[in-house]
Amino acid sequence: MQNFIFISPNFPTNYWQFCRELKNNGLNVLGIGDQPYEELKPELKESLNEYYKVNSLENYDEVYRAVAFFTFKYGRIDWLESNNEYWLERDAALRTDFHITSGFQTSDMPRIKYKSKMKEYYQKAGIATARYHMVDDLAGCKAFVAQVGYPVVVKPDNGVGASDTHRLSSDKELEKFLAYKEKEHPDVAYIMEEFVRAEVNSYDAIIDAHGNPIFEAGNVSPVSIMDIVNNDDNSIYYIIKDLPEDTRAAGRAAVKSFGVKSRFVHFEFFRMTEDQASMGKKGQIVALEVNMRPCGGFTPDMIDFARSTNVYKIWADMIAFGGTDMPVGEHYYCAFAGRRDGKSFVYSHEQLMQKYQDNMRMVDRIPEALSGAMGNQMYVATFSTRDEMEKFYSDVLAVTDATNAKVQAELTKVLALGEPETVKAEK
Repeated sequence: MQNFIFISPNFPTNYWQFCRELKNNGLNVLGIGDQPYEELKPELKESLNEYYKVNSLENYDEVYRAVAFFTFKYGRIDWLESNNEYWLERDAALRTDFHITSGFQTSDMPRIKYKSKMKEYYQKAGIATARYHMVDDLAGCKAFVAQVGYPVVVKPDNGVGASDTHRLSSDKELEKFLAYKEKEHPDVAYIMEEFVRAEVNSYDAIIDAHGNPIFEAGNVSPVSIMDIVNNDDNSIYYIIKDLPEDTRAAGRAAVKSFGVKSRFVHFEFFRMTEDQASMGKKGQIVALEVNMRPCGGFTPDMIDFARSTNVYKIWADMIAFGGTDMPVGEHYYCAFAGRRDGKSFVYSHEQLMQKYQDNMRMVDRIPEALSGAMGNQMYVATFSTRDEMEKFYSDVLAVTDATNAKVQAELTKVLALGEPETVKAEK
């Protein structure tokens, strides 16, 4: 029997499904987390063979002792994963220390965690990247801006999601950011990149031990997570009905370049919405960043709805058997809409539920830890056509007050984009 340690199996709240499918496949599933056992979801308790509570997952010594305990009790550990961006480096350190060879080691971390290091591997795959500059002093940053022009985007070189991401549009804003960095984060390395006028397209895939995809899908984020977080906006993104061939080609090339094996991955690409001389033509794919874990939040469930399948089982089958016979059924658009509390919406929750009762797949409050990027109240629904999905977005996010007029204008612009205009990916 294979021993699988799952770090933080209780968060995100849907991750118990990974554990369930592992256990169904005959693995010994061992959880390590900081939530008291009695507070775990019943479904998670049933999906674990044993659970070890630590006071803090941030304390490496505590987690190390937990892994050591499971190793002593059950023998060699075959797998250790959290499937969580926040713990990727911790996972790698534990694998390295306990000689668990089924995943990334500490030596692999720079190319998959540092945005500046990722660019080399994207370029090896023939995928364009935005020009960048490692933030130093005012003179150095202004010299870079002189090359690329404003606006520029600044974010931690090793960061999670869109946290601490800044769009700078003037020398004054640059000076303000440098003062903020010096005061709040003097030891954090920041990367400055030229601004890409684009929407975000993802490549979401489950990769086997030989580096080959056994499942592929993708989502589109017409409004950037950076803008949603910084502007306290509503959130929208959707699983596309059929993955564009250039996204598929770029994703597969990146998998090979980064040496991905036995993982669920979420690679993000820009699809340019206008020509930019330094990167290419409208519709072209440009690299954004790699995420060596499943797409965030409830997106795995959305992929299930969009493909009439079970990606939790596909992933667990890959772990247990190297492949899967899980069928993929009819394809749909699966739309996520995250409403932000405090905005005045045209349609009430009850009206939306009545109108879209046949389409709704998930309706819930969004956990506080995810609300910054996703809003406060989520609606997930499936549609056979793009027109139906556009009408859903228009209804869910329609606002009444003038203060939110810009939100409505942005939504109208987004929905006018239509299907992605693709160009052939370079090899």
